[in-house]
Amino acid sequence: MTILAVFNQKGGVGKTTTTANLAAAMAKEGMEPLIIDLDPQAHLTAISGVEPDAGDSIFAFYKDNKPLTELVVHLDNGVNLIPSHVELAKIDTLYAKTGSIIRRLRQALQDEHLSNAGVPILIDCCPFLGILSINAMAAADAILIPIAAEYLAMKGANQLANTLVAMEQIAGKRIPRRYLVTRYVTQRRLSGDIIEQMNERYGKDLCKTRISENAAITESAGFHQDIFAFAPKSKGAKDYAVLLEELIACGFVD
Repeated sequence: MTILAVFNQKGGVGKTTTTANLAAAMAKEGMEPLIIDLDPQAHLTAISGVEPDAGDSIFAFYKDNKPLTELVVHLDNGVNLIPSHVELAKIDTLYAKTGSIIRRLRQALQDEHLSNAGVPILIDCCPFLGILSINAMAAADAILIPIAAEYLAMKGANQLANTLVAMEQIAGKRIPRRYLVTRYVTQRRLSGDIIEQMNERYGKDLCKTRISENAAITESAGFHQDIFAFAPKSKGAKDYAVLLEELIACGFVD
């Protein structure tokens, strides 16, 4: 099954909500996905309604070699979560001079038979270049990159491309990727202009699915629910269901 890293160095583009809701779409199809919160901000953990101690989070895996399988939290919607904690921010300092840390997550997923367990794994990455992001890239089979349909998001596309190249060089591999437009408003001229620019820049790597600007997506996080539980008939729920269909069709999820 696919290990999919969800990454963008810009905040506010829907990285965490995409991870949560794409995983929920998978769970609805009986896939039993595993999501890993690899961001010290722990937003994915928070919107899942989980409040772990540092010793019960992914921080304990890096600091104390605690097995990943002992950190898994089973959510009510059928998704399995390895939560994060603010202490995770210390990892770059602790392992700044340790080259072997780069493939630590990938090796553990293999050794604990998680990467070949027949379930998709989604990694919510931290939004900067560092040990945690490189760990995600080294472990991933593919990258999903949410980009908001906004001027500043497009302006940062060149910097994003350079960041991805740098991470791939360190991880030692070229990783297939798809770019996902989020916060899309059909009636907004800027959204159409940005889609045109993205088509020119990314071509076939741009997802056909658009995640529309939808209040229900934002509100659902505040209630610790995915979009399918909170508003199953909303445009947001439909968009994430269609996104999953597209990722299956292109081989990013199997």
